Parts: sequence; structure tokens; C-alpha cells
Amino acid sequence: MIRSWLIRYGRRRRLIAAALAAISVMSAFIATRPATSATTVLAAARDLPPGPLHPQDFHPVALNHPPAGAVHTITAGQTLATPMRRGEPLTDVRLLATYPLPPGLVATPVRIADAATATLISPGSTITLLASYREGGPARQLAPDTTVLTIPRPKGVASAGEDGALIVLATTPSQAADLAAAQTHARLSITIKPNSQ
Repeated sequence: MIRSWLIRYGRRRRLIAAALAAISVMSAFIATRPATSATTVLAAARDLPPGPLHPQDFHPVALNHPPAGAVHTITAGQTLATPMRRGEPLTDVRLLATYPLPPGLVATPVRIADAATATLISPGSTITLLASYREGGPARQLAPDTTVLTIPRPKGVASAGEDGALIVLATTPSQAADLAAAQTHARLSITIKPNSQ
């Protein structure tokens, strides 16, 4: 009986020693592991609509695990392609210059004549551009079933309606050339594909 008890006691001691050794190894690993350094990125200081970016629209935040493509500085001329929520980190896919497009498509800014029409569409809407030329005749259809990338909201929108509204579309290079030519000689309007909102 004493021998049986000694055997059980010896087994328990070995188990306890093994557990303590494992704890010791884990403690040493945690103590020597390099500390995760936080990275400073830019986050929206308020809810932001698409449009030109300004440094005051963002504030720096320190994140241990920043999202891929996090932006660290704002430079002049950058444009937000999609809305952002307050506190959301800014990433490169939010910027118009680096907005991901399917192969063969380009981002094409187009100014339509009626600014109020732009309130009927949103990023992701499917539209067709119509060009009405000054010499009269029927409107010409350009860039059918084109996807709206963004609708920039410039600062000081009070006078924006005087010159129509700027929208950015995903087009082919040839469509972009046709639209550029049409904008110099025609009044541009749009039709909206149902259920494209």
C-alpha cells in the first residue's frame, strides 16, 4: 500500500514539475517577445462625403494592427471616392487616384448640366450619358450602363449648381475620349437604370 501511494505521489510530482516547466517557458517567451509598436494612421474626424480632402478632416490615431493600405499623410489634390464614418481609418482604396477598377476601365470625371440630377444617384448607380448638341437634333447616347464611382462634394457647394454637377464614372478609354469631346460642345444629362441605387 505504501509503495502504491509512493508511485502515485511520484507521478503527481512529475506532472506538477512538467506543468511548472511549461509555465516557465511561456513566461520567458512573453518576457522576451518584442513589444508590438503602434502605427500612427489617419482617421476621419467626422463623417465625410466624397470629395476633395483637407488635413483638418482627419486626425492621427495609433493602431497596433492598422488596416492594409492605411494612409499616413494627406497631400494636395487627393479626393475621397466614397463616404467615410467618423473614426474610420483612411486607406488607399478610399482615394480616387488609387480606387480599384476592373481591368480596362478608367475613372472619368464628367460634368452634367443639371446639378439636382446628381442627388438622384449614388456611388454604384448605373447610368447612361446623353449629349444634347447646340445645333439641335436628337440627343446622342454615350457610355451606356456606366457605373458611378463617386460624386465629389466640393467645399462651398452653394454655387455648385451654377455649373452643373461633377460625377466620376468607370468607363473605357474610348468612352472617356467621347465624353471629353462631348463636354466641349454639348449639354450632358443622364438616365438612371432602375434598381441601380
